[in-house]
Amino acid sequence: MNTKTIAALQLGSSALGTSDTLKRILGFKDAIIDSQCDVMVMPEALLGGYPKGADFGTRVGYRTEQGREQYMSYFKQAIELEGPEVQALVEFALACNTSIVIGIIERGGSTLYCTALFITQAGEVYKHRKLMPTASERLIWGQGDGSTIPVVNTSAGRVGAAICWENYMPLLRSTMYAKGMDIWCAPTVDDRDIWQASMRHIAYEGRNFLVSACQYQGPPSQKGTTETPPDKAWPADKPLIRGGSMIVSPMGEILAGPLYDEEGLISAEIDLDDIIKARYDLDPAGHYSRPDVFKLTVDERPRPPFEAEQ
Repeated sequence: MNTKTIAALQLGSSALGTSDTLKRILGFKDAIIDSQCDVMVMPEALLGGYPKGADFGTRVGYRTEQGREQYMSYFKQAIELEGPEVQALVEFALACNTSIVIGIIERGGSTLYCTALFITQAGEVYKHRKLMPTASERLIWGQGDGSTIPVVNTSAGRVGAAICWENYMPLLRSTMYAKGMDIWCAPTVDDRDIWQASMRHIAYEGRNFLVSACQYQGPPSQKGTTETPPDKAWPADKPLIRGGSMIVSPMGEILAGPLYDEEGLISAEIDLDDIIKARYDLDPAGHYSRPDVFKLTVDERPRPPFEAEQ
């Protein structure tokens, strides 16, 4: 057996901002140490916030000054990779002896990116920028490029991430399968029942373990929520994001969760040998790939907006 422990921390962004959210994450230190997890996944946009229901004053053809102010406030809650928040998370990973995958809003110049940050148990830092912001997310987040689709070596095996609806991009999934992942990480804010079916399908399709970590944001009537209800009829006692974090096996079986309507840490002991057993009859990047018929080309070159030629 080749056993490891993987976990998801279900938590929501604080209404008091990024600094308070970070403080709340660090408050789970003892629980994470007690769990002895090798990899822990946290939700999409946890540091920086997911502005559910916000429109930033935008309609087709015009923007409002109020919306620009709203964006400015949101921009200030984003973090930089060289900033103190990431250093605090590196120290946190070292203290907990665990690798971390966490959703952040990354500030890159004047553009924001929805990013999954990887911090290994040795303190190494990697990132994946969301390739395709969904729907109105495109108003506030830039697109990542092929240079940030890493698969990271950790003490629990090879780890990669797809953020929220990136999980519905078939060619991205094929790319990640081809990179030889052991643990698929899915930071999200999607709390619908269909998401659980999707996570089970992806784990079963890729024959890898999967950890999905979703935010939990309480009802508008509770203090500490950051989001705006999507409409005035939103029930005062209904969570804005109800969670649903879960851990799934390579055969699509639920090992922990889904956790709803509360914050918390879930974990599961896994046997990495189960990946090989599962791929005995279906290896999507091996004997089931038919490269003689299908070919996938991935451009992993960085695409900066400016390059100087001399």
